[in-house]
Amino acid sequence: MLDLASAEATDRDRDACRASFAASLDRATARAAPYRHWLMREVLPAHVSAAMNALPFPAPALHGVSGSREIHNNTRRYVDAVAIAAHPVCRSLAEAFQHPTTVAAIEEATGARLGGCCLRIEYAQDIDGFWLQPHTDLGVKKYTLLYYLGPDGHPELGTDVYSDANTWSHRAPFEPRGALAFVPSDITWHGFEQREIPVVRKSLIVNYVTEDWRAREQLAYPDTPVSGRV
Repeated sequence: MLDLASAEATDRDRDACRASFAASLDRATARAAPYRHWLMREVLPAHVSAAMNALPFPAPALHGVSGSREIHNNTRRYVDAVAIAAHPVCRSLAEAFQHPTTVAAIEEATGARLGGCCLRIEYAQDIDGFWLQPHTDLGVKKYTLLYYLGPDGHPELGTDVYSDANTWSHRAPFEPRGALAFVPSDITWHGFEQREIPVVRKSLIVNYVTEDWRAREQLAYPDTPVSGRV
């Protein structure tokens, strides 16, 4: 359990995350093609992003196999109940995205309907050999935020955006504290083209998923859906 000083610091970081995300959402660059998506900058406070980047989670091995994250389900990491209990920064982050004002801001800016959804935050660490085939995200995902932790100096490691399953459109810049966001649909094609990854590519994959999400252990608060406009 956190002592009083630690709890107060965690609350301050939670509120700082809420404020920083809301400000970033307000000034995000909206693009209509090939589907509606947003490019965001300075999404989270620098010190929170640095603390998330420094979490002691080892990068999982690929064993020569890639193409989808589901292939490696047994080594994926999440801001789940265990991480929230062990790392105050995970608690601050989860509470910020669980908060009604954050949910409302996303709904207002994007048109997503998140009421009754649950928060899922994956801590992704991608190494050389990783790639993702174009996909649209599962129908149970109602909002996707791909947040880049770093490291800096590798803009070529951003998410690839496609017009359809076979047509590349453009690449989001891999900019620490930047993000690509969209409301999943049957046209929100994205992935990661095969290319050299000279560093460990760290990111947070923030989703709000419908309450019938089966892998409850992945969720930040599996018994507490977010409040929103159903």
